[in-house]
Amino acid sequence: MSAAVVGVVTFPGTNCDRDVVHAINRAAGDRAGLRAVPVWYEEADLSGIDAVVLPGGFSYGDYLRSGAIAALAPVMQAVAGRARQGMPVLGICNGFQILLEAGLLPGAMRRNRTLSFICRAVPVRVESVETPFTRAYRKGQVLRLPIAHYEGNYFAWPEELGAIEAADEAAPGRVVLRYCGPDGQDARIFPEYNPNGAAGAIAALANPAGNVVGVMPHPERASEEWLGSTDGLGVWLSLGQWLAERRAAAGLPAGRGGAP
Repeated sequence: MSAAVVGVVTFPGTNCDRDVVHAINRAAGDRAGLRAVPVWYEEADLSGIDAVVLPGGFSYGDYLRSGAIAALAPVMQAVAGRARQGMPVLGICNGFQILLEAGLLPGAMRRNRTLSFICRAVPVRVESVETPFTRAYRKGQVLRLPIAHYEGNYFAWPEELGAIEAADEAAPGRVVLRYCGPDGQDARIFPEYNPNGAAGAIAALANPAGNVVGVMPHPERASEEWLGSTDGLGVWLSLGQWLAERRAAAGLPAGRGGAP
């Protein structure tokens, strides 16, 4: 049985691409049934790719705005096209910012309310297990994941945020992860439990279809015991399970390039 293929995009300035490839190919390994391959930002053809990860870093040096230039790269046209067809797309940190700038997710990312770079592990609560990246978790499960960003303060206009939160009461919810207290309590207190001041303490957000997810914490940095946590490993196991089930439902053999 061949593994499903995850394209990990590298933009000029990306610095977490190899970490994501390692987390998928080595940390998750055969358990996820995935194989990560690098994708260059100039690539316009994603044939043979089952899912895409936009990793963290400082694409184009974060000039103009974080993710703004990367959102115009040739590969993003291909990513947007495949995302509309249902392909899973995960943006991590700078990748989340790129998804916002590309219009694949609503809202924008502002500087942290502390106006300082934040780098530490924080608790987040799983709000939705309906996405391809969270189905291996339990709803309400508290994860401890690292964040490292200067612009992680998620913003949406009140009516937009209201729509997101209203959808959160149904399935699938739009809010995927939410910053919380250490025991999972709903503590949207800045900065004690909501480190960057994000609207609704949103740490991860999905599009209405649920296949495009942006997440500020770094699951790849919590995918092995020696890193201090394996709480991020479920992201890769979830994706592998989702892709395998989709192929089985379509009557296709497991493996490369077949997921929608």
